[in-house]
Amino acid sequence: MRAVPRPVIGVVLAATGRLAPLGAPLDFVARALPWPVDVVVRDSASTADGARAAALSLVDAGARVVVTLGGTRTLPAVARACTERGVPCVSTTLPWQVFHAEVFDDDHRPGWAFHFSWGVDDIAEVFADLWEHLGPARRVGCLWNDGTQGDASRRWFRPVAAGRGHVLVDLPYREHTGELPDLADVEVVTSAATAADLAAAVRHARPRLVTCSRWLTYPFGVAAHDLLDGVATIVYWTPEHRDGAGRDLAAAYETATGTPWLQPLGVAHAALEVACHAATAADSRSGAAEALAGLRFESMAGTLDWAGGPAPGVARVALAGGQWRAGDRPELVVVDNRRAPAAPVGGELLTAPGA
Repeated sequence: MRAVPRPVIGVVLAATGRLAPLGAPLDFVARALPWPVDVVVRDSASTADGARAAALSLVDAGARVVVTLGGTRTLPAVARACTERGVPCVSTTLPWQVFHAEVFDDDHRPGWAFHFSWGVDDIAEVFADLWEHLGPARRVGCLWNDGTQGDASRRWFRPVAAGRGHVLVDLPYREHTGELPDLADVEVVTSAATAADLAAAVRHARPRLVTCSRWLTYPFGVAAHDLLDGVATIVYWTPEHRDGAGRDLAAAYETATGTPWLQPLGVAHAALEVACHAATAADSRSGAAEALAGLRFESMAGTLDWAGGPAPGVARVALAGGQWRAGDRPELVVVDNRRAPAAPVGGELLTAPGA
């Protein structure tokens, strides 16, 4: 009897280019772990054009579902390409408002792109929780760039944080120029800066507390810059989430790569779980899309609920607050889990003395 071919899942990741460190966890999950499908991987080269070309290559190779993560430009490029060709795409690690704004328009309607992540508003709530360890109504310097991250923060972060009584001082800058605003007049700083830019900004004036998302959620963003010890950030996955469900996954990753686990590891695993569910639940791309629409799924990253999401094609991921501790191997400690009880608290928030 002739064997029935297994469904194909395509994976677009950054194997080369500036986003390559974020591609490593997805590459490990896709290639090193057993799945009930055939997994085909393509490199985005960390560019939007490369991501689109990779996605279209996977579509032509017969992928029933395509998976991708991260990249303000690369992720939307993959989702749009899949939508154009009628192939379901499962994606993660980009704030859902940015995803929605970048992917869906008159030519790209919900129905093929399925994203799970947190929102910029969720980051604001978690960071405000951390600021309020110092007391209510903080004066917060907002080190926001003049690009996509800064625009998103001004649009979706500012109203939430200001609504909680905090005074937000906009400190705009252009990335990678070395020209950073003076932080001397603010007690707290928040940002989505690169590690290098943030380190340069706090070198001359260290606030009592610094909260930063984006690159500061990863250990390699902290290890190269001694000044970033104590920076607080968002936590969306650790091996200890859900009673330690990810310990074996993290250990296997560290053994295979020789590098510390990264937060994308857990959500990358969840993305493959979801894609496998859809690809094996139906024998067509349209059937896989129907399986994803309204799906509620228990994954490595927790419960993913597209039926109850904040927008069409979106499932929300809960965030905790964490803080980096310096050392030979930087440690991300969960310090506030009121919004993500599945993440056990590992220590107290440390702040610099007040003036």
